[in-house]
Amino acid sequence: MADLTADGVRSAVAIMAKAPQPGQVKTRLCPPLSHSDAAQLYQCFLRDKIAQVNVLPRVAPVVAYTPDESKATFQDLTPPHFRLIPQRGDDLGARILFTFEQLFRQGYTQVIVIDSDTPTLPTAYLEQALSLMATGQNDVVLGPTEDGGYYLIGLRQSYHALCERMPWSTSQVFPETRRRSEQAGLTVACTESWYDVDTPEDLVRLMASLDHIQDGLAQRTRQFLRGFRQCTNGLG
Repeated sequence: MADLTADGVRSAVAIMAKAPQPGQVKTRLCPPLSHSDAAQLYQCFLRDKIAQVNVLPRVAPVVAYTPDESKATFQDLTPPHFRLIPQRGDDLGARILFTFEQLFRQGYTQVIVIDSDTPTLPTAYLEQALSLMATGQNDVVLGPTEDGGYYLIGLRQSYHALCERMPWSTSQVFPETRRRSEQAGLTVACTESWYDVDTPEDLVRLMASLDHIQDGLAQRTRQFLRGFRQCTNGLG
């Protein structure tokens, strides 16, 4: 396989993504959304996150996708220069670890893996994470979410302990990741906290923020939810 860092780029940012199929994504938003609406909303999340990563300078943009047969879907969603790699593993930790290891094998020296559930995350937070990685002084960079998870993890090499047997989808993910990092003697830096959109309450918060989104963020999400709000008179 060709050396992906031949142009001198040593940083990769990988979006963890699922194919936007009804009944397979954002099911905790159903109701108030239908499964079809939830899939359309998640596709907007993906497009907005892809657009956000695409503006980061000196970064190799990547989408780590699942399921295997959805590659063509992501080829349609991403610009041609995006790298597409399949996710592998039985749980989220294994899939994140596989993504890191694939990109390190390609020669990247700092890799940041991000979620696809934070459409209004300020781009400055991603830039901050890249800067924290670039200093060479931080082994781990984490972007915490308000519910106790994280929207971002950056590493300069793989650490299995940070991904294996983690209590995923609980409020313990961020504190446990930080505890394990420090226990292993790793230097940890954190970006600002943000919220992801998993629950109906998160969706209400997102919709309330639409008129205040700046810097061109979440354009597709904004358009979809404005249309949804007009059709339903809000979420009740």
